[in-house]
Amino acid sequence: MKWIICIALVVTTCVGGAAGVALAAGGEPPGDTIVDVTGDAANGFEIWHYDGTGQFPPTDSEARAECSEYDRRLDRVRCRVEVRTWYRDLADLEQALDWAHAQ
Repeated sequence: MKWIICIALVVTTCVGGAAGVALAAGGEPPGDTIVDVTGDAANGFEIWHYDGTGQFPPTDSEARAECSEYDRRLDRVRCRVEVRTWYRDLADLEQALDWAHAQ
């Protein structure tokens, strides 16, 4: 699990660096760059990308209900932790984007 996180961090850093170079050169960011996040876990998030596409993940309660469909307890717990982490990170991203847009 730790190596997956390390690889994700390296890829994110490299992609973020490449996007920063493209922006500094006057180019546009990649189309899948997240430009806005609205909503909350209880009512659902809206994730908007630079190319105009959007993602609408299920609400926190819907996602947790799907976790309860796993047969093994460990799988249910793992799923709930992932959901909690995902929505916490979305809220942090929303706050960061609001701050960046205000600058």
